[in-house]
Amino acid sequence: MKMGRIVSIGECMGELSETGSPGMLSMGFAGDTLNTAYYLRHSLGQDWQVDYVSAVGTDGLSDRMVDFLNSEGIGTDHVRRLPDKTIGLYYITLKDGERSFTYWRNDSAAKRLASDPGALNRALEGADLAYWSGITLAILSNQDRLALIEALGQFAGKGGTVVFDPNLRPRLWDNPETMRGWVHRAAAVSDLCLPSFEDEATWFGDADPAATAKRYQAEGARRVIVKNGSEDVTFAGSSGELSRFSIPSVEHVVDTTAAGDSFNAGYLAAELNGASVENAVAAGARLAGRVIGARGALVPDAVTQA
Repeated sequence: MKMGRIVSIGECMGELSETGSPGMLSMGFAGDTLNTAYYLRHSLGQDWQVDYVSAVGTDGLSDRMVDFLNSEGIGTDHVRRLPDKTIGLYYITLKDGERSFTYWRNDSAAKRLASDPGALNRALEGADLAYWSGITLAILSNQDRLALIEALGQFAGKGGTVVFDPNLRPRLWDNPETMRGWVHRAAAVSDLCLPSFEDEATWFGDADPAATAKRYQAEGARRVIVKNGSEDVTFAGSSGELSRFSIPSVEHVVDTTAAGDSFNAGYLAAELNGASVENAVAAGARLAGRVIGARGALVPDAVTQA
């Protein structure tokens, strides 16, 4: 049986959402790379280790987050503790299944997750796969962005697999031009890119998913999988082949939070277990379909149902 270690790099935040009772909120923990780590941990056997690489504070809320990660079997040895910072928070609003967010993250420790290159290299040492996103890049300073890209480039050069979801969030960037430039630099060190066509068409002007795939490959990505909501998934392989795979429709959409994050996890888990691209896409779509049929980013029984 194949075994290995995955590191997911980014920001986990406190997630505030309405409980259904007026004025009452519940709090959980989520964030794009954490969501994928969560579903990878629940999709892969215990022969796989899934670690989270980030930074948090030393306050009670940070303690609760680390305890949550540990309780879910996600390793926290490489979550740095910064005494002068805390974690970010966001409030989620739903309308017809689509979500919008209000953020409080100015003092988030995760903005400094790459400020210690030595710690970053130690986190990557011995890993088989490193997963990160455009949001991971967006919250960092330019110096730390360079440090992270350099570390992942070295990791890839030693045989590690780098997987990148551009997850375009222009509000986190100074301007769209800066976002586009850094996202392309990230693609250059990534084996697999997992963009979403709607965002790519908006911010890069791509005419179709094939154009998105070809653009990322031109920047240096070896393989690209383009998600497109309920439409076909487009795959561009390392030999130049281009394939499209249909995915099943989801009849009852409750909350699209973590749709792409869970698809990525389902795809990667299947691929790591030896599935073909077609079967891995189907696995990703099944998992995402379960996740968007329930409220919240983390749906505990989505993996067993998928």
